[in-house]
Amino acid sequence: QVHLVESGGGLVEAGRSLKLSCTASGSTDRIIAMGWYRQGPENERELVATITRGAGTIYADSVKGRFTISRDNANVYLQMNNLKPEDTADYYCTARHWDGNTIYWGRGTQVTVFS
Repeated sequence: QVHLVESGGGLVEAGRSLKLSCTASGSTDRIIAMGWYRQGPENERELVATITRGAGTIYADSVKGRFTISRDNANVYLQMNNLKPEDTADYYCTARHWDGNTIYWGRGTQVTVFS
């Protein structure tokens, strides 16, 4: 079992930056990838970015060039620059188990961007 706790969300003006953090605990040696999803007020949950153990990354087109995902042992981070109002969402940390099927979710942290 893996437990994920996010932090770093908040209220920010458009154009500014925020950094989200997520700390994993439990069977962290069985995690093969970590990532961030988000769900806006009227949107479905969507992938923001993922990072594998080998540091391979994937980004949603909407955040490329603005967001950077990084990982440090059992922690994963999302540096968000040049934030836009459409980035407003609840952001969820995820961890994928090495079985390939099990995905653990954090409870989310809220990001609100105003213009």
